[in-house]
This record gives sequence, C-alpha cells and structure tokens, in this order.
Amino acid sequence: MSIITDLAQQAKKAAQTLAILDEAKKNAVLKGMAAAIRENKDKIKDVNEKEVARARENNLDDAMIDRLILDDERIESMAEGIEVIISLDDPVGKERVIGTRPNGIEIKKMRIPLGVVCMIYEARPNVTADAGALCFKSGNAVILRGGKEALDTSLAIATLMQDVLEAHNLPKALVTVVPNPDRALMQELMEQRDYIDVIIPRGGEGLINYVTDNAKVPVIQHFKGVCHLYIDKDADLDKALALLLNGKTQRTGVCNALEGLVVHQAIAADFLPKAAAALKHHNVKVHVNAAGSEYFDNADVIADSDYGEEYLGLEIAVRVVDDFAGAIAHIADFGSNHTEVICTENKESAALFQRAVDASVVMVNASSRFSDGSQLGLGAEIGIATTKLHAYGPMGLESLTSEKYLVNGEGQIRE
Repeated sequence: MSIITDLAQQAKKAAQTLAILDEAKKNAVLKGMAAAIRENKDKIKDVNEKEVARARENNLDDAMIDRLILDDERIESMAEGIEVIISLDDPVGKERVIGTRPNGIEIKKMRIPLGVVCMIYEARPNVTADAGALCFKSGNAVILRGGKEALDTSLAIATLMQDVLEAHNLPKALVTVVPNPDRALMQELMEQRDYIDVIIPRGGEGLINYVTDNAKVPVIQHFKGVCHLYIDKDADLDKALALLLNGKTQRTGVCNALEGLVVHQAIAADFLPKAAAALKHHNVKVHVNAAGSEYFDNADVIADSDYGEEYLGLEIAVRVVDDFAGAIAHIADFGSNHTEVICTENKESAALFQRAVDASVVMVNASSRFSDGSQLGLGAEIGIATTKLHAYGPMGLESLTSEKYLVNGEGQIRE
C-alpha cells in the first residue's frame, strides 16, 4: 500500500470517530489547540524563519513570501481564529423541517459532515491551523498537501494539533499533512475517491487549473481574486480614496486585494487626480484606458483586452466608464467572481449593484480586504469558493457540511 492510500484510509477511519463527539468535547480539543499554538509560537517562528530565508534564496516572488511568513501577529491570529470557531454553533446535527406529506410522512433535513476534506495549497502555513480547526469542529478529517516552501512550518503546526488530539484520545489522522511534496504523490492524492470526499485547492491559477483538470474527486475552486472597486457618480470621494488605498496597498499579495478601479466618467475629473497622487505616493504602478490616461503621469495605457490581471503587487488597472451599466459590464467581463465593491451614497444604485454583480462577496462602501472568513465572523475560512457548487464565498463551518433527509412515518406504504 502506498503512503498516500494509507494516509487517506486512516483519515477516513478517523473521521468516523467524530460522529459521536459532542460540541463540548470538540470545543475542549480546540481550546487545547489554540493554547498549544500560543505556547509554542517561538518554535513555529524558528522553523518558519528558515523556510522564509530559503524562499528568498530561491528568488520566490514577494507575494509568495508574504503568504509564507508567520510573525507574532499572524500566529496570534491563528490562535484567535480557533477561539472564534469555539464560540460558533456546531452545525452538525442541526435539523430543519421540510414539511409533512398528505400521507402523514414527516420530512426534515439534518446537517452532516462532508467526511474527508483534502486541501492542496501553496505557501500559507496558517491554512494548517485554519483548516484543521474548521474541519474538526464540522466533523471532518482533513488531509493537507502544501507546497515544499511551507512544508516544515505546516508540519510543525500539525504536530502541535495532533498532540492535542492524542491527549484527548482521538486519532491524530484527523489532521494530516502529507510529509512529501512530490508532485506524483499529489496526483495520487487526487485519485483517492474511495476515501476523500472533496478537494479544495488554494493558490495560483496554474495550481487551481491543474487540480481541476486532473482530480477524480469533486473540487471546490478557490480561484484567483481579480477584485474591483467601482466609484459611482454619487460616491463620497473621501470614502472612495480610503477604500482604494486600503484595498490596494494594505496587503498586496492576497486574493482580496484590489486589482481594478472602475470610475464613472461624471466623477473622474474630481476623483482621479486625488487617486493618482495617492497611488503615486504608495509607488503603485497604474494601467489605465485612454479615457483616464490624462489624470496620470507615466501610466501604462492599455486596451480592453489587457484587463483582468491578478497583479498581487503594487499595480492596479484603472478604467473610466460612461455609466453604471458600463461598470457592471466591465466587472462581468474581467472579474473572477471573488469580491466586488461599490462606493456610492445612492441606496438604489448600491442595491442594484449588489443584485446585478455576480461575485461571491459584493460590498457597499467597505474595503475588499474584509472579504475574509475571520472578518465576516466565520472564525477562519478554508477557502473562498468562486464557483457556486457546493459553496460560494468564504467557507466556514456550515460550508463544510451537507444535508441528509430524515423521513419519519408510521408504517405508510407506497401504492
């Protein structure tokens, strides 16, 4: 038996132990995991610093290195994320009434775990804690296959979580990190349809496409984040500028950072000079269409076909549009169904934008950087699904469950 098949089998068996675990027991385990991460933060940082140094030696891009780094603040955020998960209701076992049929049969639906979740991701060692905690509380085992650049840090975090599991007489296979980043093993992992119920890839476009094209297990795509901010003709310009700078410059190498700015032509002359000065101050490279080029010095004038890039750096694509409909059309053409934002004081325009735009998160007068499980009250997220099956948007506890039918009768037979 191969190492991958063995890991998958163990995870499947381990997941069965969660079926009889009550919420209090789950929360006690999670509390221990949060404490273990805090108490061992120096050990985590020591391992992580070595991996970051290797990444820099290997000339990994800035966005990848940013995702790899775990400092005190990010480690504390991992622990706090687990504590928020503790505070959330366990979805497993929750029932909802569907109705009673004319023959007296009562029908309900009950929340159940998915089973075994496989995460395939690049960098982001914090995914180990987030996914481990979310899957555990929602009744799932998780297999984590990270890239080689974050493997040691992920193993260090997983070992702490496994120690807590074993201290509570639970199988450590509930949280598993594949110890070898070999690409052939990843392919084998994606073929374990007898043991793995769903695969969630997180990373660059190439990784997402590879997993989607080659997996024999259902895939929930966490695709790229080409997020836009649309400045409506009725926008508050101070709000607009703050949303732009926070979304673009606060942290560039993440999927909820802004990659596009769309501006209504009626307000372009008032807003874009301010935006140009602010973006220049932050060393943001600007790509802009001809209609907006007069407001920028040394901007790269681009054609319509050049929009839709995920820069993951200090770059942004700007487009001046004729009207509200033009903004909606631009987002439909170049968005990635991730997060879209409108800045406006017009409530009707805001409501229409939220209804018309096809994205997993649609915001009014709020930074795209809030498109995050922890910021939306989920405690953490296992990913941001950009396709509608089986979830859409940041995936928390409930998104890691499905439903089964409960049918109760009194001896009814079908005629």
